[in-house]
Amino acid sequence: MYNYNTVNRMGKQNGSCWWFVKAAKWIPVIFILTIVLWSYYAYVVQLCFYTVDNYVQKAFYLFFYHILFLLFLWSYWQTVFTDLIEIPYKFKIPDAEMEKFHQAGTEEAQRQILERFAQGLPVTNRTIKGVIRFCEKCQLIKPDRAHHCSVCSTCVLKMDHHCPWVNNCVGFHNYKFFMLFLAYALLYCIFITATSLQYLIRFWKGELDGMGRFHLLFLFFVALMFAVSLTSLFFYHCYLVLHNRSTLEAFTPPMFRTGKDKDGFSLGKYNNFQEVFGDNRKLWFLPIFTSLGNGVAYPVRAQHQGTSNTYDSMGSTRNSFGDGVNFPERLCNEDTHTLLGHTTQQWGDETELDSPPPYGSQSGLPLIK
Repeated sequence: MYNYNTVNRMGKQNGSCWWFVKAAKWIPVIFILTIVLWSYYAYVVQLCFYTVDNYVQKAFYLFFYHILFLLFLWSYWQTVFTDLIEIPYKFKIPDAEMEKFHQAGTEEAQRQILERFAQGLPVTNRTIKGVIRFCEKCQLIKPDRAHHCSVCSTCVLKMDHHCPWVNNCVGFHNYKFFMLFLAYALLYCIFITATSLQYLIRFWKGELDGMGRFHLLFLFFVALMFAVSLTSLFFYHCYLVLHNRSTLEAFTPPMFRTGKDKDGFSLGKYNNFQEVFGDNRKLWFLPIFTSLGNGVAYPVRAQHQGTSNTYDSMGSTRNSFGDGVNFPERLCNEDTHTLLGHTTQQWGDETELDSPPPYGSQSGLPLIK
């Protein structure tokens, strides 16, 4: 069958305009990196080496600054360069079924086609009309919490938002990295603001000489400006994590068979936190993928439990969607504990993942073929 969407995308990618747009998307990232590199020069060289006289104070500043700098840069790198996870093939609708869908004369007939194809898939979310969520551009059944990103031109698992400052979608694949990026960026700015304040005062008193003093002036105000803007964003996302919501779900609550429920995926604050940061406390503060689950199936509250994953009061996941369709528990089966390595996340073929199942379940789930 002639696939217009595929050909259309290929046509766009062959045009010079497409390459210009793709290059332009990196401008915000380059801007951030430029600011960060300049701040490194201003703080390490102009402040610590040329301005701070006390050697103990200088060593203290440099030690903690470099810890925050490396954690911040590492988290940012992971947020930017962690690839999107491809939605499993089981969700993709074959061309023959798509042809039947388009030839269906009524909405009810189309609904039945989607319902029949989605049997066995762990989907609990519905549209406002109570229909299985379907992406015509990607020609697939949307997994729970997945949405189509018009910038990335694909559906994204547990999509939170598309962030131009990282030139990437923020979703299941990198949400932990994004949270740590916000946290360390905020701490980085607060640390610079606090430790450079006394030298800003000396600048206004006329006690500092040379052109380097202007670097300290701009450093303080730039760090303060970013700290103010990051504070609200970071604590807003902390609120979302503790309530197990994405930014999209905060604006439009997910729809279930029983209706809208903004807390439909909430499992309690601690379990919600673990879903993003994992169950290994030693890795909570490192930008290493430890999120629980597979990005496709999510435990839901009791009133929404039906033919999908269910979550009981003891914190275990029961799989009731059956029909021989199984899903992996962790997706980062490659480069899981790398530092600045390019992170590639893919679905496996036949082997099981060497990781404990999430939410206290007693058995792992094999990968999709």
